[in-house]
Amino acid sequence: MVPIIDLQSEYRLLKPDIDAALERVLASGAFVGGPEVAALERELSEYLGVPHVVGVGSGTDALFIALRALGVGPGDEVVTTPFTFVATVEAILIAGARPVLVDIDPRTFNLDPELLEAAVTERTRAVLPVHLYGQVAPMAEIRAVAERHGLKILEDAAQAIGARYCEAGGAGGAMAGTLGHAAGFSLYPTKNLGAYGDGGFITTADAAVAEEARLLASHGSKVRYHHVRAAGYTSRLDGVQAAILRVKLPHLEGWNRRRREIARRYDEGLRGAVQTPTPPPYARHVYHQYTVRAPERDRLQAFLKERGVASSVHYPLPVHLQPAYRDLAPEGSLPHAEQAAREVLSLPMHPFLTDAQVEAVIEAVRAYSS
Repeated sequence: MVPIIDLQSEYRLLKPDIDAALERVLASGAFVGGPEVAALERELSEYLGVPHVVGVGSGTDALFIALRALGVGPGDEVVTTPFTFVATVEAILIAGARPVLVDIDPRTFNLDPELLEAAVTERTRAVLPVHLYGQVAPMAEIRAVAERHGLKILEDAAQAIGARYCEAGGAGGAMAGTLGHAAGFSLYPTKNLGAYGDGGFITTADAAVAEEARLLASHGSKVRYHHVRAAGYTSRLDGVQAAILRVKLPHLEGWNRRRREIARRYDEGLRGAVQTPTPPPYARHVYHQYTVRAPERDRLQAFLKERGVASSVHYPLPVHLQPAYRDLAPEGSLPHAEQAAREVLSLPMHPFLTDAQVEAVIEAVRAYSS
């Protein structure tokens, strides 16, 4: 079987350093917060080029705490995409606001900026673009609308650590997580930079937003037993996860380069067999997922399974067709998201795929299409 992800190979590569990091934390007794978390926050700040990083308990926590820190709350509206993991919309609701869904650009799977302005009302407070699959959203157009209407931008960068936005093309550009007023990242184990449990972090260039996020994530308290914000949370990154992530972070750029190499080989080998990703010129993709489109997706997935190739569907239902969220938009009102949900299939993508495994995936997909 060609696995869709391989965390065991990653651990084998890093085992001595990870084991040493775990022993260091166990010996220190600093299990919640502490020096490992502080060091990771500094290292992420340097890597991403953003002044403030706040570690929290999960990617979902990162989003809703960031929304609250940006001043979003009951009575407000937040515009976002229906084609995302449900946590994006869940975070808006937890913050007390109302999600407003805008259809996707079918070429990129990201929020269509041409539809954004029409969704803005007098209650709109923020825009929450998702850098889906590791490809940055069209931030120049999103920023233009946000600036015209005085809206905050919160990036959902859960799948996009290391991705860049290059307005003039090329290899440079600003990192995902530095393109709005704040961003939320996930450190779930399957992410390009993954912990060995849940974790997440918030980025922002605004010191006041960072301070508010820290207060909210720790019971509204900055000094122990002195609480200055009501309705805070317990959402803290623990020392064990931070120590593991510090071992992994120096490898991230190399791992992302390997993902792009694999994607280029998929692009070449699958051309004409399925619809492959088409990143726009501004996007330096990190391929958290390599996602193709196929009209007979379910049959293709079954065919691949029979031939030992794993795959996954991200996502089989857009948010507004989930039973819990059907009040957000009627079926048929977001046609591009609905069609994508019927057609997308993510192929094996991780930096430990061998060239032989990549070729096996290509051969299996082409065998189905021939």
